[in-house]
Amino acid sequence: MTIPDSYVPCARFTLMDLSFIINELGEEREHYFNAIAPPIVQSSNFAFDSVAGMRELLLDEYKGFLYSRGNNPTIDILRKKLAALDGAEDALVFGSGAAAIFAAVLSQVKQGDHVICVREPYSWARQLFENILSRFGVQTTFVDGTQTANFEKALQPNTSLIYLESPNSLTFELQDIAAVTALAKSRNIVTIIDNSYCTPLYQQPHLMGVDLCIQSATKFISGHSDTVAGVLTGSREKIKKIFASELLNIGSGIAPFNAWLLLRGLRTLEIRLQRSAESTRTVVDRLRQHPLIEKIYFPLAPDFPQYELARRQMKGAAGLFTIQLKADTREQVERFCNSLQHFLMAVSWGGHESLAFPACASIPAEDFDPGISKHRMVRLYVGLEDAGYLISDLEQALEKMKG
Repeated sequence: MTIPDSYVPCARFTLMDLSFIINELGEEREHYFNAIAPPIVQSSNFAFDSVAGMRELLLDEYKGFLYSRGNNPTIDILRKKLAALDGAEDALVFGSGAAAIFAAVLSQVKQGDHVICVREPYSWARQLFENILSRFGVQTTFVDGTQTANFEKALQPNTSLIYLESPNSLTFELQDIAAVTALAKSRNIVTIIDNSYCTPLYQQPHLMGVDLCIQSATKFISGHSDTVAGVLTGSREKIKKIFASELLNIGSGIAPFNAWLLLRGLRTLEIRLQRSAESTRTVVDRLRQHPLIEKIYFPLAPDFPQYELARRQMKGAAGLFTIQLKADTREQVERFCNSLQHFLMAVSWGGHESLAFPACASIPAEDFDPGISKHRMVRLYVGLEDAGYLISDLEQALEKMKG
């Protein structure tokens, strides 16, 4: 069964809205010589004309430019655009997605609290919950997030946070975001979501009630695999609190040059997502009937278990899907991956280049078990190359997998 053409990704924005945000919002060109591209304000420090002006920002650094650990003019332009794309009041930009997760979660918990998190979140989120917060008396319950009832069953009197990731980035399980946030609000519990897979163009968690939204800007926002960054959006009240505490104290903000690279990436975000999404549909449809592929995981494929939920809360899906190989040995999986000529073997996604990530690379070779489906999974990211070019590469690698 093919993926219907009607589900080519589309943003909720009108073209005028999206074009304004990406190309104009926050860019006061008359302040920097009418330059088309914003300048990189590569300054650590900012001077004042008076003691009163300095005092004002020392008392509330959120208001302006004091020191680039906090605010910086180049970063300020980026923050405005990212907040608008998310439909949020404000945004912060961090040196990595992991840093954004750390700051967001840390800002919402205290000793003795309880957190509910989806099962199998991003690895560094899991590390945070299991190995760091647990040292300070914050306990986490991991649940199957495909059923909203599981969140309700896990609630405790001290639950302060529900952490979502929809879809995840291997097998793409979703949560019913609106249902979970409604449950959370009824108990005065904060919700955080990792929206890296969809980006703000293809999913708007804040419109579904989420309090804080995270994404790895390293991926689609950058689009060029040349910078690492993370984004956090939310209400002005929450963002200001995180700015004054977690961001400034941890010192995990982004550098001006990296912010400029993200501004550059934003210019082509829409067309890159469209190209990647269209090619992905072509590749998935071609691979669906291949005799050496047991299963394909892709949230906008009609045979995906949560397809209807994906259609309801996602506007599209670009680039990332997973194949489960019909392999009896680790050597077969590795032979397939090692035979790829145009898919680079690497982590992450969202750049111009197509990538392959074998799940078995994350376990010791001797622990490979063909009876565990995850061990036979290879996550593929379709970049900006021609779809036929990539299909030919996959088919020749599958042929070599047989040995």
